[in-house]
Amino acid sequence: MLILVINAGSSSLKYQLFDMDEHKVLAKGLCERIGIAGSKNTHTLADGTKIVTEVNMNTHADAIRILTDRLTDAEHGVIKSMADIDAVGHRVLHGGQKFSGSVIVDDAVIAAIEECIPLGPLHNPANLTGIQACREVMGDVPQVAVFDTAFHQTMPEKAYMYAIPYEYYRKYAIRRYGFHGTSHRYVSAKAAEMLGKPASELKIITCHLGNGSSIAAVSGGKCVDTSMGLTPLEGLPMGTRSGDLDPAILGFIAEHEGLSTTELVNMLNKKSGVLGISELSSDFRDLATAREEGNHQATLALEIFDYKVKKYIGSYAAAMGGVDAIVFTGGIGENNKTARNVALEGLEFMGVELDPEKSQQSLKNVDISAPTSRVKVLVIETDEEFVIASDTLELVTAAKA
Repeated sequence: MLILVINAGSSSLKYQLFDMDEHKVLAKGLCERIGIAGSKNTHTLADGTKIVTEVNMNTHADAIRILTDRLTDAEHGVIKSMADIDAVGHRVLHGGQKFSGSVIVDDAVIAAIEECIPLGPLHNPANLTGIQACREVMGDVPQVAVFDTAFHQTMPEKAYMYAIPYEYYRKYAIRRYGFHGTSHRYVSAKAAEMLGKPASELKIITCHLGNGSSIAAVSGGKCVDTSMGLTPLEGLPMGTRSGDLDPAILGFIAEHEGLSTTELVNMLNKKSGVLGISELSSDFRDLATAREEGNHQATLALEIFDYKVKKYIGSYAAAMGGVDAIVFTGGIGENNKTARNVALEGLEFMGVELDPEKSQQSLKNVDISAPTSRVKVLVIETDEEFVIASDTLELVTAAKA
């Protein structure tokens, strides 16, 4: 079965075409600057060949048509026509409390995603646009929505409720939802596979670290807590997001700087995190270079990030009554050995011991802990697109049965 996976952003659209019978990616690509001057498509074949085309894309429907052209191109295409595609899987950011798993898209699902727009105002409209664009271009091809929030719906009330007046939960469903759920779900299952034990017997802390970062506590294969909250702003300091802070700070800044609520939220989302601390960059690679050059604020930004990762690991180990494995994934988690190693320093009392050689290498899908370590430390390459494709295959196959 051929499954097309779509990840639509506000001005971009990523795609991958999977042959699920052969378990391989036939092609993938990125349409960027949709609705903006200078839009382009980067299409990558299975052999790594890249085809970059500057092409006008005013809407996401235009982007779907472009990827259609690329996939069916006479010279570089991988399918004869879009009729060869059996189903489309979409990443959807926020499913609120409505979805604890992936679902086949129908009018009721679209309405439910629309209802969650206030909870995901930047992402849900773009995700819906991708679904609607596929409907427009591909007609009745089955579509599946895979929600970032779904994996975290197993959290108990004590973990997801905020200590604010309960009426705001009743009125607006204000609670912790968590994000990166597809990634946390994939790497926790992969960790159990690598350890040769059923997930039901394991306590795992998954660290998805990148420009956006979150940590989850996974006990018995189910999420029991996670660092992001109502929105992806809570938790760790990130590339441009503040993460946890004293909410009274906002009132103080608003009073002294004359900022509106919208301006405050924009500051927390786009001008804070390691960018705000360093006043240099949101890219951790830039900050690492600056640290080597003696830049104090860049050094401080990285130290704060590593310190907060350590604190979350410790708190989740306490919440679960122990931990069997700590997993690192995401751009930083998979590739930044310094961030991993510094975050784990001082956790020997918990039974964390790193292998001196493996922990200094850039390896993926490996155990970098010492043989004597009571807690295994794993570096796992996440594959959210494959999870989306797998869920789509399962649901569409079941629907046809």
